[in-house]
Amino acid sequence: MSGSLFQRVLLTNDDGIDAPGLAVLHDVASQLSDDVWVVAPAQDQSGISHALSLHDPLRVHQHGPKRFAVTGTPGDCVAIAARHILRDALPTLVLSGINRGANLGVETVFSGTVGATMTAMLLDLPSIALSQTFTAGKAVPWETARALAPDILRLLARRPMPEQACLNVNFPACTVEEARPLKTTTLGRGFLRDIEVVSRDDMRRLAYHWLHLKRDHAGDEDGTETAAIAANHVSVTPLSFGRTNMKMHDWLLKQEIGLA
Repeated sequence: MSGSLFQRVLLTNDDGIDAPGLAVLHDVASQLSDDVWVVAPAQDQSGISHALSLHDPLRVHQHGPKRFAVTGTPGDCVAIAARHILRDALPTLVLSGINRGANLGVETVFSGTVGATMTAMLLDLPSIALSQTFTAGKAVPWETARALAPDILRLLARRPMPEQACLNVNFPACTVEEARPLKTTTLGRGFLRDIEVVSRDDMRRLAYHWLHLKRDHAGDEDGTETAAIAANHVSVTPLSFGRTNMKMHDWLLKQEIGLA
């Protein structure tokens, strides 16, 4: 292991074990560690957040040396890896991605890519989610993440984090040459605005429904990851489990004055 920045790295994602972004992430992780493991969903699990499968059995299928597919969610994969496959020698870093598309703002709540890192955080494992932004109708610029991720991960790993958190990294939809330096950001609103239900009838005239996420690309406040990505910066946002709305918290405290 001499010369490795990380003793053991676990890779997962939400796009599935055969996703191109996971292959890119494996190339990146192999520059940082001599001991890289993949435990990823057997099928696409996008939008599943940090769900755990509590009502169905999980099946694990080995796809090669240090490579496993799990019939479950990204969170399931992290749990199976940490508490079963790698229980005798835990990973020193969990990397999730590289997601096909950005994970910004409100959308991180639904993201399986981020959900995997939240599960890792619950298990007290350092974790980083990585996503590659792309422009609709154009090819995903995987080479941007491939080229920039190794140095960014080295930078983020330079010192231990002062408290429990996971990191959400987004790469801009541009070439490597056009990309600007890493910028520490806040979550912001992002692009997600609504959820549309699209209804159809099948060949037997029975109704079925698709959920469609509605986004717009209105600008976000300065300092947010969305604003950073729009300016071609790589963004990193530290995330935690806390979701308390402090403005509403303070408002509710004031209402208690009149309570008997």
